[in-house]
Amino acid sequence: MLLHLVRHAHAVTEEEDATRPLSPRGHGEAARLAAFFTANGAFRPAQIWHSPLRRSRQTADELIGRLGLDVVLLETPGLLPEDDPLALAERLESHPRDGGDLALVGHEPHLGLLASLLVRGKPKAGFFVLGKAASLSLESVEATHKSNGFRRWKIRWLVGPELLPSIAEPAPL
Repeated sequence: MLLHLVRHAHAVTEEEDATRPLSPRGHGEAARLAAFFTANGAFRPAQIWHSPLRRSRQTADELIGRLGLDVVLLETPGLLPEDDPLALAERLESHPRDGGDLALVGHEPHLGLLASLLVRGKPKAGFFVLGKAASLSLESVEATHKSNGFRRWKIRWLVGPELLPSIAEPAPL
């Protein structure tokens, strides 16, 4: 099973719009990420869990629409920037390993702390830091962490927007 941790794309400032939707730059970042995944087929989750914040949902919608994914999309508690990653790690423990790949679209520092917890067994700030529109892919392995009993994950790949190819102005969804 693969677990894709995706940080939302660039959003407007709170002064521009209190709900912080994706900016034009953010729509472009999401389109570039989708184009990257279209080219390599590396992102095929069965479910996408996203935070309740608008920019997270819009990033998920961009990926679904541009990749033509037929997935279950769930607004999921525990994915806000300040949420404790332990709660989401516990939820992941109950997700069946044969339930297909899973993507989480959320925020920093939460996603970085969650990645550290899943890979190292403890959440450590700064060990993983995902830029906007970055995606970290983890693979479940047949082992558990001695410190907490959670399943272990290993890094498959990490891609950030600086590595994504440029594309012409993306067509709106």
